[in-house]
Amino acid sequence: MTTDAAPSADRTVVASYSDYSRAQRAVDFLSDEKFPVENVAIIGTGLKLVETVTGRLTAGRAALAGSAAGLWFGLLIGLFVAIFSTGTDTWALILWGAIWGLIAGVIFSLIAYAMTGGRRDFVSSKDLRADTYDIAVNSSHAEKARSTLARLT
Repeated sequence: MTTDAAPSADRTVVASYSDYSRAQRAVDFLSDEKFPVENVAIIGTGLKLVETVTGRLTAGRAALAGSAAGLWFGLLIGLFVAIFSTGTDTWALILWGAIWGLIAGVIFSLIAYAMTGGRRDFVSSKDLRADTYDIAVNSSHAEKARSTLARLT
């Protein structure tokens, strides 16, 4: 598998879409039609990073997020310890793992929050978007791709 995102010189753009889901649908259609999709690339152009602020980050919110993460991690550790232990109460080990995980999660998240020193006191999600998504294929397959995509409704 290659990770080179740059379009190859021998690729031809056969279709362009305004959203990724339509481009993905086109490639899926090509695959369904037995087109050799290893010769296809979806190339996003006009890229922009959109960060959407979803709320204010407070010590309470940081502690809550840390408690949830710690709880799940503690449950996992407690479960592993319980599975490989003999002669002990399985449920007690899982419960203690969850409790200690929750406590550790709260402590570590509050320390991390305090270390930010008031910088970045908000929660956000990031999304990479493109203006257009081009379907590019190896030039030798361009005509077949165009004729196949012409049947896509």
